[in-house]
Amino acid sequence: MFFVVTYWLMSTELLSTAEAAERLGLSVRAIQKMIEGGRLPARKVGRDYVIDPSALENIPKQAAGRPAKASKNSGAKKGGKK
Repeated sequence: MFFVVTYWLMSTELLSTAEAAERLGLSVRAIQKMIEGGRLPARKVGRDYVIDPSALENIPKQAAGRPAKASKNSGAKKGGKK
């Protein structure tokens, strides 16, 4: 069993959670939550996860930081006369 796992690890390019987070523009914790929630396939090696780069193709890239605030004119009017 050890030989099979070692061979698989050596013959495949794999990413750490930090590398996957950088590629997707997400935090490491967000990647960990995706793995824990079953939305991102990964293998546990020791205490860390390794991710096949092809698994990232189905995850949309996001810009780092908070999303932009909605403009004041984008919603319904509040409390005005009818």
